[in-house]
Parts: sequence; structure tokens; C-alpha cells
Amino acid sequence: MKREYIQVRCSIYEKKLLQRRAARAGISLSEYIRNTAFDKNIVERITPEQVETYQMLVQYKNNFTRIGNMFRKRDPKLAREVEDLAREIRTHLKNFKK
Repeated sequence: MKREYIQVRCSIYEKKLLQRRAARAGISLSEYIRNTAFDKNIVERITPEQVETYQMLVQYKNNFTRIGNMFRKRDPKLAREVEDLAREIRTHLKNFKK
């Protein structure tokens, strides 16, 4: 249970910046300041636009994989290029999860 109270002086700009960062992380300003003081990792929440982009990339990766499978017998070079593109998208998706 947190009972102690600490006052910190900062400029209006700094306060707004801290509030904005806390809001993006989905936590209170107090919790944000405590976490940064103790060097805890603060993860920002994903915006709806980012979720939509992620879902679109998943669909693209799946579609390119299917296209690569279709062309494997007819045009191996094109199939390799499509598979490389699908791998590249998969790499970006893995980075997005971190």
C-alpha cells in the first residue's frame, strides 16, 4: 500500500510530456514516474491503427506464401522471390511483437 507522498517540481512542458507518455503506456502518471525511477521497462500500448497494420501484414504474408506455393512448379525464380518477400514480412511481424 502506497502511503507516502513526494512532490516533484517540473515545467509545464515536462509535466505534459510525462502525462502523455504515461497515457500512451496506459498507466497513471505516478506509476509511470515510479517505473522510470526504478529503471523498469515501460511498454507503450498498441494503437488501433498499429493493430490494423499488423493484421494486414499477416494477411499479406499468408497471401505471398500461397502465391509462392502456386508458382513453385511453374517458375522457381518467381517462387523464390515471393518466398523471400514473405520471409521479410514475417521478420517485420516478429519485430512488431517485441
